[in-house]
Amino acid sequence: MFSFLNPFSKSRQTFPLQLNDGGREKAGFKGGAGDCVVRSIAIAAKLPYLQVYEDLRSANQHYAELKNDRLARRLNNKGSSPRNGNHRNVFHDYILGLGFEWVPTMKVGAGCQVHLRPNELPDGTLIVKVSKHLTAIVDGVIQDTHNPSRGGNRCVYGYYIKN
Repeated sequence: MFSFLNPFSKSRQTFPLQLNDGGREKAGFKGGAGDCVVRSIAIAAKLPYLQVYEDLRSANQHYAELKNDRLARRLNNKGSSPRNGNHRNVFHDYILGLGFEWVPTMKVGAGCQVHLRPNELPDGTLIVKVSKHLTAIVDGVIQDTHNPSRGGNRCVYGYYIKN
């Protein structure tokens, strides 16, 4: 409350936010969904939401048919819709195929090294992986349906950067 009295509190630089659903509403979808992966990819890759949605639905279905692991069983039980969320095993290769490069920022046991702050991430078009969420950053502005930065304290696990 009185952070100005605390000599240890720092004002953190944060990204500005532009509310952006990635074309979800325009594609005819309504209500809330766990579709941050679809939205982030659509925004960063400048692709139609419905195209990314269908590509990931197909990739989820393909994964469920070919693999015999816990994720494949979950996809078979819950369905292959990206609305139910997406797993890195499925979306990682899809994003790489769009011309992005993965840059990990966290190592096991090293703690958080990079936060969702402008001075800790490079310029350009990014798809940023934070805990249980992906968000797009385009030209230094977070493009999302909410602000995921937690005041600049959110730890970044890694990011995809457009080549």
